[in-house]
Amino acid sequence: MIPVPLVEAFEQAWLGGKAVQLGAALRGGLPVPPGFALSVDLVDAIASGDESTYQLVLPLLPELGGVVAVRSSAVGEDSASASFAGQHLTCLNVRSDSQLLIAIRKVWASGRSESALAYRQHLGISEPPQVAVVVQQLVHPDCAGVMFTRNPVTNADEIVIEAAWGLGEAIVAGLITPDRYRLNRNGQVLEQTPGFKDLAIQPSAEGGTIEVEVDPAQIEQLCLDQVNLQKLVTLATQCEQYFQKSWDIEWAFKDETLYLLQCRPITRSFA
Repeated sequence: MIPVPLVEAFEQAWLGGKAVQLGAALRGGLPVPPGFALSVDLVDAIASGDESTYQLVLPLLPELGGVVAVRSSAVGEDSASASFAGQHLTCLNVRSDSQLLIAIRKVWASGRSESALAYRQHLGISEPPQVAVVVQQLVHPDCAGVMFTRNPVTNADEIVIEAAWGLGEAIVAGLITPDRYRLNRNGQVLEQTPGFKDLAIQPSAEGGTIEVEVDPAQIEQLCLDQVNLQKLVTLATQCEQYFQKSWDIEWAFKDETLYLLQCRPITRSFA
C-alpha cells in the first residue's frame, strides 16, 4: 500500500487510469508536475479511518512542496469509453495534514455519489467503484485551460484550445466564457475569440480556492500569445506521437512554463 511515484505508475487495476496515463506522460518526457499514486486499497483504508495508514501519505505533502492537488484516479476513469469527466472530485490547494486526509476521503466518497453511480449504471458498469488517488504538486498558474488534439465537435484535424485566467476550474465549472482558439498543425491560428473572463479561481492562503474579480482590462484580453500557443501546439503533437491517439488535455502556464495536468482520450465534445 506504499504510495507510488507517478513515473512508476503502471497498474491500472489498482492505481487507476489517470495515474497510469500521467505516469506514461512523465516517462515520455512530457511536462507533468511530480506526484504520487495512492492505490485503491490504501485509499479504502484511509477512508475507513485506519490510522495506521496515515503516515504512509502525510510525508507526501512536504515532499511535493507543501501544496498539492488531490485528484481521483478511479479504475476505468479516463479511458477511451468512459472519461468520468466531472463525476469525481478534485481538491485543489491542499496545505495541511488534516486537509490531505479529508481530501482523500472526499475523493473516495465522490466515486460513490448519486451522479457517479448513475453514470456507471448508464455505461453498464456493475462492479462497485474502486477509487485510487493522485496527489500532485499544485501549479499556481497565470492561466490554464483545456486542449483537444482533434476538434471534438467536427472531428477536423485541428487543435482546439480554451483558456482562462487562474486555475482551469473556472472553465470546468462553467463560471466564465473562456477564450477559444482553433489552430492547424503548424500552429497557424484559424480562429480566436476572446471570452468574458470576469472572475478567476485562485488558491486561498488557508487552503482550497476562492473566486476573485479579474482586472477589467483583462476580462476580454486574450490569455495566450503566439509563443504560448506554439508551446501548446508542440505539446499536442508530442502527446499524439507518444500515445498514438487524440487527447483531451488539461494544461497550465506559470511564468511562461507549460505544464500538463491531466490527459485522457477524447470521449466528449464541447457543449
